[in-house]
Amino acid sequence: MTEAMTDLSGKRVLLGVTGGIAAYKAAELVRGLRKAGADVRVVMTSGATRFITPLTLQALSGWPVRQDLFDPAHEAAMGHIELARWADLVLVAPATADFMARLAAGMADDLLTTLCIATETRVFLAPAMNQGMWRNPATRDNAAVLGRRGIGLWGPAEGDQACGETGPGRMLEADELVLRTARVLKEGTLGGVRVLLTAGPTREAIDPVRYITNRSSGKMGFALAKAFRNQGAHVELVSGPVDLSPPAGVELVSVEQAVDMESAVMERVVGCDIFVACAAVADYRPVKVAHHKIKKDSESMSIELTRNPDILAGVTALRDRPFCVGFAAETQHPEEYGERKRISKGVDMIAANLVGGDQGGFERDENALTVLWEGGCTFLPMSDKGRLAEALVQQIVERYEANSIEDPRSPPR
Repeated sequence: MTEAMTDLSGKRVLLGVTGGIAAYKAAELVRGLRKAGADVRVVMTSGATRFITPLTLQALSGWPVRQDLFDPAHEAAMGHIELARWADLVLVAPATADFMARLAAGMADDLLTTLCIATETRVFLAPAMNQGMWRNPATRDNAAVLGRRGIGLWGPAEGDQACGETGPGRMLEADELVLRTARVLKEGTLGGVRVLLTAGPTREAIDPVRYITNRSSGKMGFALAKAFRNQGAHVELVSGPVDLSPPAGVELVSVEQAVDMESAVMERVVGCDIFVACAAVADYRPVKVAHHKIKKDSESMSIELTRNPDILAGVTALRDRPFCVGFAAETQHPEEYGERKRISKGVDMIAANLVGGDQGGFERDENALTVLWEGGCTFLPMSDKGRLAEALVQQIVERYEANSIEDPRSPPR
């Protein structure tokens, strides 16, 4: 890592340390954060003190280590709230399965959980536990709950564990955590990442005044563009015809037909890190387009249709493809049909939603999503599309970063 990549000068990091064997790595992490220029305060749980002494982290951070929610020396001035407001970023490393469970349940029974709930800044956890504990459905559910609340998970990595087993559950190394902290505080979680999105419907001309289309409003795609931009990504948005203005800082490419959208995507996908196919692309288009308005000369008419290009499948087939996220708009069984589409298209994630019902879907301001990936699934409940987009981007970020950890030769692409 270069100094420019990890410059944390003037940044304030609150480091939480919980009771796992990886707590010994907190010493190296504090050193790395301080070396990068950060002001670091440490909060330890009682379990963490069994693995590493507060005196060690106090010496490295230059500040007294906080442990007790009811410490008279600090709580007379509501010290836990002061700490929660002080931090630019809260990082819990290691985060044990127990800590994740208590935080997911909304418990505030010690200083660290109280700080995480009271803070208004960004919170990230670096999980560390036995591979069986990480794979346990309870832990996976807790991770999903935390993700929906906007708490980021950095890791875990996969490899040899202190217990002698091998698998996912290792805490990310200190250098990696320092780098990610710097990226978030300098640029956002996705600083330096290129995101390409599609949104809205396509229009397939029949004649100069008529076309085939669908009811997509583009609201979800535009909300996702804003959410990615807010995370520091460089965002390009390829949109069909909609009555929406692009978010500030997002590059908009307007298209009409599916073939135009395919061309725009393929021109821009090279070097892209994340591709999200949110557009409702028409499956078919007329074989022949009349040059003049078709007259009502008969009681019926037939239009021969041909298949439009499958843009998402085309991107996933690329040799150096980006991390790919698809959408599945279904009128029934979204999880079942979404999983089929995920497998058939070869995408990393699918966000499936019900359309045509009383709530959510096309032309609405709210929606709900079932998000699927290999070996995992989470449900994002009905909410405003802006908030839903933020929750979905958090899920995408977690899988995107996990993908880079599982195969260091692959992206972040």
